[in-house]
Amino acid sequence: MKNKILSGKNILVTGTARGMGRQMVETFAEMSANVFAHARKFTEQHADYCKEIADKFDTKIIPVYFELTNADEIKRGISEIRATKIPVNGLVNNAGITFNALFQMTTMEDVRNQFEVNFFAPFLLTQYIVKLMIRNKSGSIVNISSSAALDGNSGKSAYGSSKAALLCMTRCLSEELAANGIRANAICPGVTETDMVATMPDYAVNLQLESTFLGKFGKVSDIANVAAFLLSDYSSYITGQFIRVDGGVTEYGKRQS
Repeated sequence: MKNKILSGKNILVTGTARGMGRQMVETFAEMSANVFAHARKFTEQHADYCKEIADKFDTKIIPVYFELTNADEIKRGISEIRATKIPVNGLVNNAGITFNALFQMTTMEDVRNQFEVNFFAPFLLTQYIVKLMIRNKSGSIVNISSSAALDGNSGKSAYGSSKAALLCMTRCLSEELAANGIRANAICPGVTETDMVATMPDYAVNLQLESTFLGKFGKVSDIANVAAFLLSDYSSYITGQFIRVDGGVTEYGKRQS
């Protein structure tokens, strides 16, 4: 049984239909948080999962559905959250999309799509949530960025740039909202065991494994646990930070023998 470090916390997590977001719902619930579990659209599978986790850990898991690239739907989703009368203590901007292509092969449409989901959507959503947090003079915002935002990897000019913009937003929020008792931090995952890894060719998988000190991929639970720490009172003196969760990446791309 894990420490109940999120007892009394009510947290909105975006992108909970799969991957890291889905794991966060379970991890946060196990740590006694109530969770607003966002997904783009209703599915029986997602609704059943939310109920299953709520029953398992005796907590509230409230599914909310809206398209993050639609400003009107975001506004409607926030209205639904407000209608519950449950204060929002934490926000995890987890939802995002990935794109890999060399710079010369990346179209402006590709760039706009990356920024629309990875930056513009969390920017607007955070503006709404911050208004709710300011009322209570407390809150923690965790943005899921990427190690690509810091490393500038080949083939990730659009994706890495969108995630780097999220880092800049994080640093600005940490300074602007500090007086209101609101903290903002970012997690920069390396390659993590999600659906994306399953589609990678063997040579790419091996290259990634060789580039980390630990010689293995991260698990979604590794990201969820760090997010839980940043949302908890244990991190009350941490804000404006970018935390890499990547297994230790070498400067030259391969582990030293």
